[in-house]
Amino acid sequence: MAPLGAASILHADLDAFYASVEQRLDPVLSHRPIAVGTGVVLAASYEARSFGVSAGMPAWRARQLCPELAFVPGHFTEYQRLGDEVMDVLGAFTPLVERISIDEAFLDVAGAFRLFGPPPAIATAIRQRVRGEIGLPLSIGVARTKHLAKIASQVAKPDGLVVVTPESETEFLERLPVALIWGVGAVTEAKLANAGIRTIGELAAAPGALLNHSLGRAIGEKLAALADNVDPRRIGPERPAASIGAQAALGRRTATAELLRAVLGYLADRVAGRLRATGRAARTITVRVRFPGLRSVTRSATTPRPVCATLTMTEIATQLASAALADQRGEREITLLAVSASNIVVPAVQLPLPLALGRAHDRSAAAADAARWGVDRSVDAIRARFGHAAVGYASVAFSDVARVPEAFRELAEHHP
Repeated sequence: MAPLGAASILHADLDAFYASVEQRLDPVLSHRPIAVGTGVVLAASYEARSFGVSAGMPAWRARQLCPELAFVPGHFTEYQRLGDEVMDVLGAFTPLVERISIDEAFLDVAGAFRLFGPPPAIATAIRQRVRGEIGLPLSIGVARTKHLAKIASQVAKPDGLVVVTPESETEFLERLPVALIWGVGAVTEAKLANAGIRTIGELAAAPGALLNHSLGRAIGEKLAALADNVDPRRIGPERPAASIGAQAALGRRTATAELLRAVLGYLADRVAGRLRATGRAARTITVRVRFPGLRSVTRSATTPRPVCATLTMTEIATQLASAALADQRGEREITLLAVSASNIVVPAVQLPLPLALGRAHDRSAAAADAARWGVDRSVDAIRARFGHAAVGYASVAFSDVARVPEAFRELAEHHP
């Protein structure tokens, strides 16, 4: 066993995973700037990133930045297969593996010292096996907490190893940018910058009143704790997600009724389908609307009956988004829409909900519920046999909303 308080948590993260897989499959692409995708960059190699190419960028813009950029359509079954093989390697060193996406996981190696040596030796052995047996670069961070191990793995990229000993934690963290903290996105980073906070050390030293005023009490206290490396979370087995969500970045679009229906219908289809696939339903539906300038508003509704029908979730999400926009009369453009389902129940005993939230569930509504459930189950069966694109709702299928390939999205959604 590891000494109490030792740095025995590893965060293993495959480097530029999708692009690295493509370079492995076709050696001609090795060390070349490549992008996975067609009209939009889904993933970029480090060689492409050095030119400023990034995920979500239109293909025309990526080619402007990097004329030598090679686009590949993507081998999605290979991503799944190779990601699973890497997880098998991790599991050979410890049973305490917590996979958090298709290409990254936490490990607790406190019980593996006698078999494989100290954590740095284990991390080195893992990286050598993944490179030698699977042919992919892997970066690993080693630390006392999950939070710090993940930061260390980001510092280690590409293809590196960073070990943070307990006595060096403060020194390691203090000069790093706050954006490396898990959960700090562009909006939170901007709020912290407005408060004069740009490094983790500055965040750790900031008065609680300042953080609470800038971020709100809950987020302020959470980030202050992480800046001090206070993170009691342990490595645990996979658990059902507390919520399921999907989002779509839109660039800058005028928020028309047609756009809301098409995008929210697509997102509801993703979320509701994932609920049905696991025999679950949700009682709380949340919609997030983001405006230019990164300002967002959210609206939620908790329904009296659990929901997992696509059309019902679409109607609820559309009502919520419309209400959010009505409260923001000065905003005509939106940049992102998101739908999430929480308060999840198992099994899904009663699936759809009447259109009007809170309305009595009469016989005609019950008949509509049954019809929607039947349609969704038929759609699910066809997609399971012929692929997701084989069938869908017309308002979504014939919309002009740009989307990433379904196979790519499914990889991300099934490894939250």
